[in-house]
Amino acid sequence: MAAKSLGEEKSSAPSRGVTPARIAVIAALAIAVIVLAVVLLSGGGGHKYTLFFQNAGQLVPDNQVLIGGSPVGSVESIDLSDENLAEVHVEVSQELHEGTTATIRATSLSGVANHYVSISPGPNSSPALEEGAELGLSSTTTPVDIDQLFNTFPPSVRKGLSDFIKGNAETYSGRGQQANESYKYFGPALNRAGAVAGELNADQRLFEKFVVSSSKLATTIAGRGEELSSAVSNANTAFNAIAGQNVALDQTLRRLPPVLRQSNTTFVNLRAALDDLDPLVETAKPATKNLAPFLAELRPVFSKFIPLTRNLRLTVSRPGKANDAGELLAVLPSVQSLASKAFPHSEAAIAAFQPNLNFARSYTPDLFNALGKIGQVAGYYDGSGHYARASVSAQNLFQYSAGALEPITRSEQFNFFGSSAPTRRRCPGGATQSAADGSNPYTNPPFAGSSVNPSECNPADAPPGP
Repeated sequence: MAAKSLGEEKSSAPSRGVTPARIAVIAALAIAVIVLAVVLLSGGGGHKYTLFFQNAGQLVPDNQVLIGGSPVGSVESIDLSDENLAEVHVEVSQELHEGTTATIRATSLSGVANHYVSISPGPNSSPALEEGAELGLSSTTTPVDIDQLFNTFPPSVRKGLSDFIKGNAETYSGRGQQANESYKYFGPALNRAGAVAGELNADQRLFEKFVVSSSKLATTIAGRGEELSSAVSNANTAFNAIAGQNVALDQTLRRLPPVLRQSNTTFVNLRAALDDLDPLVETAKPATKNLAPFLAELRPVFSKFIPLTRNLRLTVSRPGKANDAGELLAVLPSVQSLASKAFPHSEAAIAAFQPNLNFARSYTPDLFNALGKIGQVAGYYDGSGHYARASVSAQNLFQYSAGALEPITRSEQFNFFGSSAPTRRRCPGGATQSAADGSNPYTNPPFAGSSVNPSECNPADAPPGP
């Protein structure tokens, strides 16, 4: 009974055979597929144009034609024109207008057949180009291959470039990972370089002044070639000395980051200090207006200072034995040991000699006067030449009497040296007549600076005359 009911239900369901509606749907789908295939395979009714280039630039048929980076067609064929130009036939889906230009480009420099035609369409407001229109050399640009660029270089430059490329290959051989890490910073470096160039262009007047000043500086440096060569030589010596201390330098560089971190606070506080210095700088500007002439006069001093520094270096350290200050300092301890024993005796001798020095100091004018008058004393001359009359001091041969010299008898000449003989020592300044202001003879008193008193000389003993 159940089976019969099931069979009756099946027989009552509608049949799924071929119906007119189903046939119409299938026909519509077939027509749509045919139309789509015709559109895709026929290119959608493209526009054909002829482009003339100086050379085909490694184009091949079926290369793409792009407008704004999007493909709009392809290269159909490439022929040689009567003028020996590359005649490139292209078909594009977009209608072109007057003012259109075309350029052959390459997707990369390493490929051969990876070129394409890039079209810059003219404005839509211009007249449209006719079907099959030709674009001449004035509207096309032929690419320059890298080989053509290299061929413009002289052989020596090409050889140097080749060596440079090979050297880079050896430099980065086995260091690809490190090179990739460094390349990450190449983009930011170019960005910062662009920012620097932008800042330079922001004030062209200041940049021009900088270039002119740099030119003057370079001219000045070129005129100081010898000094610059000496500076470079000294710098080379200094760098060699630094290279000899590479371990110490490495330790210094390791300790430098903590020092810089500790100095951050100081630098922050320095900003406020610089703000406080602004009034001082403004006040100092009038005082520094003459600084440039001073520095100009200081330049010759520095030019003489360079050989002085070189000689000072030789003074401190010179090849050889016992000929520089370094070796002198080495023997100073032994000299100090000997001098420590000699100095007490020298001090005693100086103390004992001090009264004699004090006494002789007052006679300094007389001494220099005597030396200055030697020429006058020896000014007399006869047939044998110049002569001078001189006698031993204190011979006691004459004496003053009523303004004239009288001879002393031989029996009385030695009485002067007895215990009761009057003093015959002249006072300082007593070798000439007394001055009107009483400044000579120079004794103490009346002058507190003299180390000779009247008990040691006779102030009245002076030459006669006004």
